[in-house]
Parts: sequence; C-alpha cells; structure tokens
Amino acid sequence: MGVNQNYYLKVGKADELTNSKERRIFRFFEMLPGICSWLTLILMVVVSWQWPVAAAIFIIVFDTYWLIKTIYFSWHAAYSSKKTREYLKKNWLRELKNLPKEKYNVNVTDWRDVYHLVILPMVDEPYAVVASTFQALSSVNYPLDRFIVVLATEERAQDKIQTTIEKVQQEFGKNFKHFLITVHPKDIVGEIAGKGANETWAGRQAKAQIIDQFQIPYDHILVSTFDIDTVVPSDYFGCLTYHFLTAKNPYHSSYQPVPLFTNNIWEAPALARVISFSSTFFQLIQQSRPERMTTFSSHSMPFKALVDVDFWQTNVVSEDSRIFWQCFLYYNGNWEVVPLFYPVSMDANVDASFIKTMINQYKQQRRWAYGALDIAYTFFGFVKNKNIPLKKKITYGFFLFDGFYSWAVTSLLIFFLGWLPIVLGGPKFNFSILSFYLPKMTAYVLTVANIGIITCAVLNFWFLPPRPPYYGKHRYLLFVLQWILTPINLIFFGSIPALDAQTRLLLKKYMGFWVTPKYRKSEEIQPKFKSQIEMQNSKKQNVNNV
Repeated sequence: MGVNQNYYLKVGKADELTNSKERRIFRFFEMLPGICSWLTLILMVVVSWQWPVAAAIFIIVFDTYWLIKTIYFSWHAAYSSKKTREYLKKNWLRELKNLPKEKYNVNVTDWRDVYHLVILPMVDEPYAVVASTFQALSSVNYPLDRFIVVLATEERAQDKIQTTIEKVQQEFGKNFKHFLITVHPKDIVGEIAGKGANETWAGRQAKAQIIDQFQIPYDHILVSTFDIDTVVPSDYFGCLTYHFLTAKNPYHSSYQPVPLFTNNIWEAPALARVISFSSTFFQLIQQSRPERMTTFSSHSMPFKALVDVDFWQTNVVSEDSRIFWQCFLYYNGNWEVVPLFYPVSMDANVDASFIKTMINQYKQQRRWAYGALDIAYTFFGFVKNKNIPLKKKITYGFFLFDGFYSWAVTSLLIFFLGWLPIVLGGPKFNFSILSFYLPKMTAYVLTVANIGIITCAVLNFWFLPPRPPYYGKHRYLLFVLQWILTPINLIFFGSIPALDAQTRLLLKKYMGFWVTPKYRKSEEIQPKFKSQIEMQNSKKQNVNNV
C-alpha cells in the first residue's frame, strides 16, 4: 500500500478526517461502545418492568454463562501462572547459547547479533522509582553491550527532574553500549501530551543518532517500551530474544510479558491491591489465549515494524494497544502477539493518602478503558483496508468489541440487575414461583463463581514479593481478607470507569493523557525503620558493654 493509502493509520479521532463521509463513519464507531452499553442497561430496566419473566430467565441464563466463563478463566489463569513460574526458573541465556542456529527464524547468524532498544518514558517520577528500573536493567543476565537505552524525558518537566537525569547519567549511563537522554518538546501541534508522543520522539532520536549512525540493521533490533517503574527479572531479555528467534512470524509479532503490579504492593491499601492483582489475573488469562491478545503497557516488538508504521501515534491516549492495531492494519492482518509467560513488575497505584490512591486508581482505570477508541480506529481501518481477510476482520473485531462491552456492563448485570424483576415486576410476578427462586438461584450461581476469587487469592501469593521487614506477618492475613472487596472493585473500578470512558466518546468529550503518579511509602518508612533498628542495636550494645 502506498503512503497516500495509509493516511487512516494516523487518525486519532473523527474530527481529524477531512472527508465528511469518512468522518461520519468514524464518529459512528466512536459512539458504538457507549450506545451498546447504555442500551443494554436501559433495556434491562425496561424488560424487568414490562416483562419480568423474560428478564428473570435472561438473568439466570446470563449468570450461568458467567459461572462457566469464570471456571474457564480460572483454568487459563492457573495454567499461565504455572508456566510463568516454570519460565522464571530457566536460565534463558543458557537456552539461547544451546539453541541450534537452524531453529532461527530471523535474519541473524548468532543470537548476539540481536540488539535491544529500551525506551523508558518519564515525566517527573521520583529518583527512587527511576533508579530501581535502571538497577534491574543493569543487572540482567544478558550482554549489556547489546543494549541501546533511551531515557525519554519531557521538556515540560525539566525543572523537576534535572537532578534525577544527572544522577541516572552518572550512575548508569556507562553500563550500556549506547545511552541516550531525549527531551520531548512541549506544545507540538497535533500531539496529545502523553506517553505515545514521548516514545515516538525518543524512537526517532535513537534511530537518527545511534541506529543509523552506527548502521545497525533494523531487523536485528527489538525495541522494548517500558513504563519508567518497570523492573525486569534478570533473564527477561534472554527469554525475549529466545522467543524472537524461534517465533513463527518474528518480524510481524509483538512480545508481551506478564505485568505484575507488585513493586510496592506491600504499601498499597487493600482495595488497590485487589485492583492490581485483578489486572494481572486478566493478563494471565490472555497469555494462554494469544488469539485474543493485544499489547498492554510494557512490551516489545521489532524495530523494523516500528519504522514501517512510522512509530507510535502521537495523538492518542492508549498508545500501548494502538500500536498493535497500527501494525495489524498496515500488514493486512498479518500481525500477532507472542505471549512470553515471563513477568515484569511495576508499581501498584499508591499515593500519600487512601483517598488520593482511590482517585488515582479510578483515573487510571478510566484511561485504560478509554482504549475503547481502538474500536473506532480498527473498525474504520477494516472499512478502508480491503486486503485483510473477512474472517480476520470478524474474529478480531468481535474480540475487541466484546472486551470493552463486557468491561462496562457485566458487573452491573451480575450484581445489580438480578434483583430488578423483583423490584419492578409488580405483584403478579412477585407472587410467582420464579420470583421466589430467582434470588436463590442467582445467589447460588454467584457463590459457586467465587472459584474465580479463590484462584485470584492463590495466584496473589504465588507472585507476591518478599515481605519487607517493617511490615508484620499479620499483613499476610490482610492479603487473604482483601478479596471480599472484589464486588467493589468490579463495579466502582471496573464497570463505572469503563462506562465513563465510553460515555465521553459517545458525547464527544475526548480525553487527554493522564499520568499516573508514582509514590512509594517505603522511601519514608524504610529510613524510620532503619533508625529504630540502629537505636535497638545501640541499646543492646550498651547493655553488653555494661
């Protein structure tokens, strides 16, 4: 496809299209998630009022369906967790060294030919957060002379982070083959001030200043975009390189690790912990269903493909999932995600107070849910691109739409609408046998569905980092009891922010990029704890001297 035919790959919203017909089509697709979600909820109220018997039957069938689906989800999550734990025990550098070259599916003669471009976008995060990321990156079990590391900063935050930049440069800059600090200019016309625009600026700078200058072949480079709080286990890049070399479609694939929001999980309040582990639980499910996967948060992909699609879109909020659909459309449906079954850890949402944490958590969930804009982008791309097989359009389109639709309505249907026929159905329905058994059957189905919560609780302990010494053992009990908050999580930090995001799209109230604040209480607790220990040791020493 020529450049002129690919203009739709850069569309961020309907108003950016100059053709009125195309603008109306894109706008309809923007409205579609909100229309369907609100129509479902309104219809359930109307049907419960006018046809309570039909509503009751639907609710029973729906609850049973989700019971089966919960068991299905739990099996996938348990399988992925088991495989992830097995992968963590492997020495992936040794696996690479022992990999026969005839199994390579990429244009290299040796695994050491593969370079890793790591882009770390930041705004004004604390030095402790940035340093932990660089410390992990400097300690990987992989040759550091194969790394091109870019710290991608923002001009609008330079005053706040100058000291951090200097310390990172001094402490870690010499650890890698190439180290580059970029400054993304503020107020570029047509851009949303956010992660995607920053990453694109950083990627282009790395291409011009390092990759092209040193003539590193594009098809020898894997680019990893990590949130600035992403801590990689020592064998991550060995695992990534192994999967890249052996993938069936290596140059047309993204590589997705399992995101664990556990860096500061011991500091997070109970509800924030439940939300964080629930996100990991969903990503574990997706790892064993690659046909449904898109890229999320920290991930990797071939640099050549990134250049082909002209880097990340600079006018969207959810650039991490959008890059998948950019490649999918550009390569006529020939794009997929390779699950790594290997974790990277990031921060749970924590702030100085519980209220701030919950507000930030809601905003983060709403930003993720605003990825529903991918529906309009992708469906419009399906209309424009005639080269994608119809079967792929239907399959991927259904999975994409179903994910955001279910996110918005399922929890509300399960926890609230089951009682509507009884409340609205009138005396005739309330004296029926169906009215008597409806709440009992719903309660029974939801009780059995607790298998999903139990699975989450078990996986919670599988991936829990070591307990810091300044937290007592009683905190383990809280990690069990926290799961009673699941309904609150699913409704107030699941369905409602998803409906919020879809309603904004419906009403043409477009969102900008909201940066999740990074805050670690350990930076306050740890010094106090060390001080207490030193005082205790000093007292013991004095006693011994006496």
